[in-house]
Amino acid sequence: MSRSLTDEAIDRIRGFVQSGRFPAGAKLPPEQELATELGISRSPMREAVKALIMARVLEIRRGDGTYVTSLAPSLLLEGLGNAVALMGGGTVLELTEVRRLLEPAATRLAATRITEDELAAVAELLDAMCEAVDDVERLTVLDAAFHRTVIAATGNETLTTLLEGVSSRTLRARIWRGTVDRGVTNTTLAQHRAIYTALANRDADVATAAALMHVDTSERWLRAHLADAQELDAE
Repeated sequence: MSRSLTDEAIDRIRGFVQSGRFPAGAKLPPEQELATELGISRSPMREAVKALIMARVLEIRRGDGTYVTSLAPSLLLEGLGNAVALMGGGTVLELTEVRRLLEPAATRLAATRITEDELAAVAELLDAMCEAVDDVERLTVLDAAFHRTVIAATGNETLTTLLEGVSSRTLRARIWRGTVDRGVTNTTLAQHRAIYTALANRDADVATAAALMHVDTSERWLRAHLADAQELDAE
């Protein structure tokens, strides 16, 4: 199947960005000039630029021109969370498996890099979660902030963005609602405290184990919850 001129233009422009010809923050040549260089008409050139704007590789500055964005991972990957929110049960489980692979490793790395200020922020979030034991909405927000702060302590923006993307707010809310309904909030909070304690002790091995246990608990509940939902649908 032949590729369209627009697809080829997208690949060529990406190549220019990757090679450093158009680095982050650089202004692209005028549309007609670039189209001539690529040997295509302005129409596929325009569509290629639109596609790269949607992908957050390029941005239009009104009255100025088209520029390469910062190319920061948080910008390029920001659409991941929206995609996750639209995924069905089977795919959600796949994403949970991705989280199980990445989050313990990220927590391990955080244990070796976390600063005192970051550790204090994790402690504050943990205390706030303990005060919100019956408030699912607040627990969801605080839980997301807790894990985001831990992973951000790695200093790895790509890893932070990926993990935040695969852990959608909707999924977190569903898991916390199930946690509260089952009366096991204290158990889940204890798992968060174990993660914090391992970070405070700069113990990478224990931090890995604590994060793995926490993610595994969430995954097992989610699998059981989805299985129950399928049984109800089949009745």
